[in-house]
Order: sequence, then structure tokens, then C-alpha cells
Amino acid sequence: MAAKPKLHYPNGRGRMESVRWVLAAAGVEFDEEFLETKDQLQKLQDGNHLLFQQVPMVEIDGMKLVQTRSILHYIADKHHLFGKDLKERTLIDMYVEGTLDLLELIIMHPFLKPDDQQKEVVNMAQKAIIRYFPVFEKVLRDHGQRFLVGNQLSLADIILLQTILALEEKIPNILSAFPHLQEFTVKISNIPTIKKFLEPGSKKKPPPDDIYVRTVYNLFMP
Repeated sequence: MAAKPKLHYPNGRGRMESVRWVLAAAGVEFDEEFLETKDQLQKLQDGNHLLFQQVPMVEIDGMKLVQTRSILHYIADKHHLFGKDLKERTLIDMYVEGTLDLLELIIMHPFLKPDDQQKEVVNMAQKAIIRYFPVFEKVLRDHGQRFLVGNQLSLADIILLQTILALEEKIPNILSAFPHLQEFTVKISNIPTIKKFLEPGSKKKPPPDDIYVRTVYNLFMP
């Protein structure tokens, strides 16, 4: 029996949360080794486990994968979440890249100064409503399908749902002008593997708190 993937990252969302989402959506069980001290990180670096001396790092299929997008692509392709041909893979990749640009704002939000956090929520809302969500609303409206690409679950759907739900934690009515995205959110959330991941007790991480922020600062700041 193949070993479970092992995820190396602090105990929080960050850039690893998308990896957790995709593994969970694929129905893959995984283990985690949480980084809590500089010594743990240094041990990985000294052991040549981190190609660019950075996490996220995922041990999977005898490899030690780094760089979030590469990890996501590998898992998605392995579990048939990356389209059936080059055209579909390219569409999925475009949608994911755009969504990750928005998600990055959410990831960095807890590390802003308190005075800047509320301003950034306004900025995130504006970018989501003006730049990103209209794209996906139009895609769903125009092709009338349940999923973004190929009428089957893909990495694009998973990352978009992750981003929408993270934004709704801060801005509950963020989808008020986007009925197709509202329907999309409900449907994708009810896919059995994703529904299980959204339930209490799963490996889905809660919103970042002060403990997570301090851990990240202590690990990665000089």
C-alpha cells in the first residue's frame, strides 16, 4: 500500500491550504508534520529536502515536491482533476492562476498591521467584485454547466470554492451580485468529498489566529 502524502508546513492555512483542499477533493488521506520551530525548518533545509529552501513541501510518490503550483498540478493531474486535453488543462490553469492571485491577498491579510487590515478587506472585495468574480460568473452563465471546465470537477473549481469561502468569512455578502456563483458554491460544496472536508473535525484549517501569525514570524523572519 502506498504511503500517504505527508505535508510539511506550519499548523495553519497559508499556501498549503490549497493542497489540503485538492487532496481532500480527490478523496486522498494525508498526514501532516507541522513546523513549529526554526530547528525543524533548518533540519529540512540541511537535509536537502527543500529544493529552494522553502515550504510548502509535500512528500508524495517517493518525491519531495515544493512550489505550491507545481504541487497542485501534480496532485490534480494524478487524480483526474486537470482536464482531458491540452485545451482544458490550459483553461484550468488560467482560471487557477487568476484565482490564486486573489487568494494570495487573503493569505497575506493576517500579517498586515491592524490599521491596514480593514483597508485591505475593502481592496479584496473590490478586486473580487470588479475583476475576478465577473469572469467566472460569465463562464458559468455562458456554458450553463455545473463546473468551470469540461463539465467535470477540476482544480479550477476547487481553488475557486476555497477562495469564495475564505472571502465570505470576511465579507458574507460578497456573492450577492453573482447568482451563478452562488449556485456554483452550493453545488461544489455538496460534492461528497468536499462536503466531508467542510465538516467539523476535518483537516481543513480555521481562519488564521495570532498563534499562527506568531509561529510564521518566528519560523521565517530573521
